[in-house]
Amino acid sequence: MKTKTVKSIESNRVTIFDTTLRDGEQSPGASMNQREKLELAHQLADLNVDVIEAGFPIASPDDFEAVKAVALAVKGPVIAGLARCVKQDIERCADAVCHARKSRIHVFLATSAIHRRYKLRKACSEILKMAVDGIRYARRFCRDVEFSPEDASRTEPDFLAQIVEAAIDAGASTINIPDTVGYAIPSEFGRLIGSLYETVPNISRATISVHCHNDLGLAVANSLAAIQNGSRAIECTINGLGERAGNAALEEIVMVLKTRPESFQGAWTAIKTEKLYKVSRLVSRLTGMSVQRNKAIVGANAFAHEAGVHQDGVLKKRTTYEIMRPEDIGIEGSDLVLGKHSGRHAFQHHLQRLGIQLSAREMEGAYQRFIALADKKKKIYDDDLFMIVREGMADSTRIYRLDYLNVTAGTGTVPTATVRLCKGQQVLQDAACGDGPVDAALKTIDRMTGIHGHLLDFNLQAISADKDAQGEVSIRVQFGADIVSAKAASTDIVEASARAYLNCVNRLLTIREQARGARKPSVKARRA
Repeated sequence: MKTKTVKSIESNRVTIFDTTLRDGEQSPGASMNQREKLELAHQLADLNVDVIEAGFPIASPDDFEAVKAVALAVKGPVIAGLARCVKQDIERCADAVCHARKSRIHVFLATSAIHRRYKLRKACSEILKMAVDGIRYARRFCRDVEFSPEDASRTEPDFLAQIVEAAIDAGASTINIPDTVGYAIPSEFGRLIGSLYETVPNISRATISVHCHNDLGLAVANSLAAIQNGSRAIECTINGLGERAGNAALEEIVMVLKTRPESFQGAWTAIKTEKLYKVSRLVSRLTGMSVQRNKAIVGANAFAHEAGVHQDGVLKKRTTYEIMRPEDIGIEGSDLVLGKHSGRHAFQHHLQRLGIQLSAREMEGAYQRFIALADKKKKIYDDDLFMIVREGMADSTRIYRLDYLNVTAGTGTVPTATVRLCKGQQVLQDAACGDGPVDAALKTIDRMTGIHGHLLDFNLQAISADKDAQGEVSIRVQFGADIVSAKAASTDIVEASARAYLNCVNRLLTIREQARGARKPSVKARRA
């Protein structure tokens, strides 16, 4: 691939724009509540991302409050909100991000022929005017305005260059070129970015960013091709989370630049790579979206060697089969282990080491859950601590709480589950039979809540070492038109299954309650 040196760009630093809280949350079933979004935002700031896109404020009251909370509490990165080129969107976004020390309004408008004809039903001249008007209006509230021509990779090159030039003249300081549907291939996407530097006369006045989707598995490759052709900002997500097949994975882009800088004209990022693994696990816990074992960089097998030849080579010289060190992304040689005799001070120290910040009340609740777990298993690992904290986050939106579970199962026995739930001061109890102990427990919960779900995915894995490890259950459940994901863990896998399912029920009820209380209709947009 031909590389291109762009003299108008003064620095080779690549800005990392993280959109896990916005585009990542658009993954079916990956919704996070405000407390979870705030926790993740703090960790992204600790990771040293440059920009956090905290949400789409006009989408719902909950989205607005979450963006506002992040803007108020998180220091360091620029806090951005998404808006269409519509006055109401821009005003709502401005109200949410104005509390940040560094704020940005990110406006977008579709530009491709297929979107102009079938979605917007507008001519090029109308699109151009809407973009310019939207940017100028956003500039009334915020000096830092970003513009995205949605579906840029399928937009006619001449019109794309025209609208980019107009957007910069209107005051956009960042122009994002999205491959909205993951249609581009690296060679053509790189050429597209290079052509903008050659044909847009005022391009030196803006930072050129890209936002690539992974529908063909090329999001990271396209993003890297853009860097080779002059782009110095990348929009990405932790674990590649996002709409449909996801977005470019932050951890992959960052580690490619760190491992192969000579191929990218020395381009670099300010990301603290030793924190990547921790944040990856946190996103997985919060969203209920498991990371595949063979996932690049952060997958469980990324640094595993089973073949004898590989093991022999690594023992003799690590670099024979490892081009990165596990320590580079934060995988330590061993977890620090807690036990039932560890006190509050040691517990708090471990949480601080993991970058977890809790209030005094939350810390006490987490410590009590830690003590309860320590009575069941000998050693408490880092992943156990993440789960303990996550359970506390779920408590804030918990409508039903599992109080008691007893199952009977075995050869020649009809599997039966007896479940007791608490709903406020109300105590509910029932029993049901099923094809197995998990099925019986879930059917009992269905009967008690009156909400019947269809299990789409069920995954079980140990979250730490030893025979007494907690089993982590990850599930996706369909309730009518809604699909919800959740996780739970316990040393009893039937209990973990029941808790995960109940977490899905609680999350569904919270979503529906928010929808009923929404003052404006949701416009959960689908964009780059």
